[in-house]
Amino acid sequence: MKLPIDAILPELTAALAAHGRAVLMAPPGAGKTTRVPLALLPVAAGRILMLEPRRLAARAAAERMAETLGETVGQTVGYRIRGEAVAGRRIEVVTEGILTRMIQSDPALDGIGCVIFDEFHERSLNADLGLALTYEARQALRPDLAVLVMSATLDAEPVATLLDAAPMIRSEGRAFPVDTRWLDRPLPAGSRLIPEAARLIAQAEAETRDTGGTILAFLPGEGEIRRVAAALDVDADLVPLYGAMDFKTQRAAMQPAQGRRRIVLATSIAETSLTIPDVRVVVDAGRARRARFDPGSGMSRLVTERVSRAEAEQRRGRAGRVAPGICYRMWARAEEGALPAFAPPEIAVADLAGLALELANWGSDGGDLAFLTPPPEAALAEARALLRDLGALDGDGRITPHGRALAGLPLHPRLAHMLIRAGGDAADLAALMAERDPLSGAPADMTLRLRAIRDLRAYQDRHPWPANPGTLHRIRDEARRLRRLAPAGQGLTPGAMAALAYPDRIGLRRKGDQPRYILSGGKGAILPEGDALAAARLIVATDLDGDTREARIRMAAQLDEAELRGLFAERIETVETVEWSRRDNRIIARRQERLGALVLAERALDDPDPQALARAAVEGLRANGLNWTPGAARLRARIALIPDLGPVDDDSLLADPGWLLPWLGRARTLADLRGLDLTEALRARIGWDGQQRLDQAAPAHFVTPLGRKVPIDYDHETPSIELKLQELFGVARHPVVGNRPLRITMLSPGQKPIAVTTDLPGFWAGSYGDVRKDMRGRYPRHPWPENPLEADPTTRAKPRGT
Repeated sequence: MKLPIDAILPELTAALAAHGRAVLMAPPGAGKTTRVPLALLPVAAGRILMLEPRRLAARAAAERMAETLGETVGQTVGYRIRGEAVAGRRIEVVTEGILTRMIQSDPALDGIGCVIFDEFHERSLNADLGLALTYEARQALRPDLAVLVMSATLDAEPVATLLDAAPMIRSEGRAFPVDTRWLDRPLPAGSRLIPEAARLIAQAEAETRDTGGTILAFLPGEGEIRRVAAALDVDADLVPLYGAMDFKTQRAAMQPAQGRRRIVLATSIAETSLTIPDVRVVVDAGRARRARFDPGSGMSRLVTERVSRAEAEQRRGRAGRVAPGICYRMWARAEEGALPAFAPPEIAVADLAGLALELANWGSDGGDLAFLTPPPEAALAEARALLRDLGALDGDGRITPHGRALAGLPLHPRLAHMLIRAGGDAADLAALMAERDPLSGAPADMTLRLRAIRDLRAYQDRHPWPANPGTLHRIRDEARRLRRLAPAGQGLTPGAMAALAYPDRIGLRRKGDQPRYILSGGKGAILPEGDALAAARLIVATDLDGDTREARIRMAAQLDEAELRGLFAERIETVETVEWSRRDNRIIARRQERLGALVLAERALDDPDPQALARAAVEGLRANGLNWTPGAARLRARIALIPDLGPVDDDSLLADPGWLLPWLGRARTLADLRGLDLTEALRARIGWDGQQRLDQAAPAHFVTPLGRKVPIDYDHETPSIELKLQELFGVARHPVVGNRPLRITMLSPGQKPIAVTTDLPGFWAGSYGDVRKDMRGRYPRHPWPENPLEADPTTRAKPRGT
């Protein structure tokens, strides 16, 4: 049967022969996946490796190509997926992670003549990394290696530019018209996906009964498929199709209908690559499940999001492959513009620990590789910090022998580290933590899940929380495979094994009634009240809800302190802390045993370092403010008049508190700080030369004619003094500080202000007469001469009777 892709195959083979690289754009159904590798057989100088993003698509493509050649899989065409391989002489279809393993072990890809990246528009992390590594191998080691990128909806030009202006070839494809039907209005807020999807599928089945053909309904995941199937009441065969199914069941979904109408309930696995016969109707629930970095689990998790316009168009196109079709969309037409144009590439949103490990294994920091979307620097730095914590990278970021061992396992680095350190005993736990929770509504205790994995019937006899048999079956299969890859078990408890994977999630219970924990990485977490683990002093939180302030713990295991100390002995530090306690308003000196942010043990420190005590006292001053006695405040005001002696505001003085430390040796409490006189410390801060300059430019006192020292107040704009008027008799010139006149407040014999002046001669000649007239009657025993300039200064009253 002739397919649309056949028309451009001569152009494609010529481009690869001439340039060794090309980008092929072909819509779904054009036939690129099964036709292109066969067309390249005569011209490829070696085996052809084709990457598929999904295991089902890889097996299906290999079988279809073998059938086209009149052979069985294992002759010309083979495939290799996780846990299964059938060798082929010339063509091998592999899932994307397999290529990474191959090129890391053999950078030259000896014997491979062409590498094809199929469905590159899905922009998986493994595909981006695989293309980057393959293209560097081509440039550095294998200039004869052909590279072909094939895509259905991706903008081809950036990919062609990335591959040094690779030729772009387009196939127009073949499609029948598709009638698109939207909802009359957007679904109300809070609408539930399952009943709405079931209603729309039932409507589509009723309205297209006369049309016939298979209905293909797109749902986000296995759980939604099961629940929609249970909710549907239609006269049709319901056929599920999702990636975690066994291949035999998946194959049944791709067979022609036998009499009765079929409704295939599928995930996005059916968007491309797979051919489901006789699809005439598509129902799109408008959701897709994607990998996102989940801070709650510390790894990538699948999340449900709105589809992009590109994905919606691919799904719609499935209805028009064999005849005119109909597409039902579970959103209103007005909502279409709000959909993103494309789904974000996985490299921009996923956990990058695995990528960072592969880059280190390759000997690259990633900056020199051809990434269509460069990995975000912040996420990459966080991933490398984790790998250093696991011992996979050294302090310089180079991969360690342990890191190479982790890279050889098909697991997240956290789980690979656990499997290597704990041995085969950790296989069940690794498979569990790589999957979604198999128990619905169960408490956080991880051992409940392990019991269900090992003996579902015994678990069901003892516990009420329902288990998902399909998920448990996948976990068991994966655990069996991992056990074969692991060393001998070390006899560790689940909590100890989990701590190996999550050294940053070891939790120590805080004081108090509520089960709150501080995690070794510094964050807070809380268990639901009444949870069986709530009394545990130490736990490992393997799954959190991601709240940045205080995360809720969804899954955890209890940890024994002796095991913790045995596993992390080299990381437990003895730290002496001398700190100011804001709660107690005093210095607390302790000797602590710490693992990260956890304080495992502590006792009072009898002989703290004096310098540490002084620094802690400074923190007390920062919390409570400096204590300014009148004398210290006057000195500070004087220093402030001379800028090059340094700033003397509180923030500046405490920002660099070295000048203050020698004066804080005995301070322990807030009362000690309140009794601190800063005068001598400030003098020492400006030094002897500074004090001499200060005394000249801003003297501390005004010396009266009687020789008495009157403090000068510098807190105001004009330096000021206060003294009795009679003490200034005979002073003909106004006193100054520097070039500024003093502001003199003259007091009555009763110490009350009676005049303020900055011009003493003017005061004697003018206002003094009015003051004399007013005061002499009130204070007759005190001198009030008519000419104060000729009188002697005094502070005394006249003797009685004179």
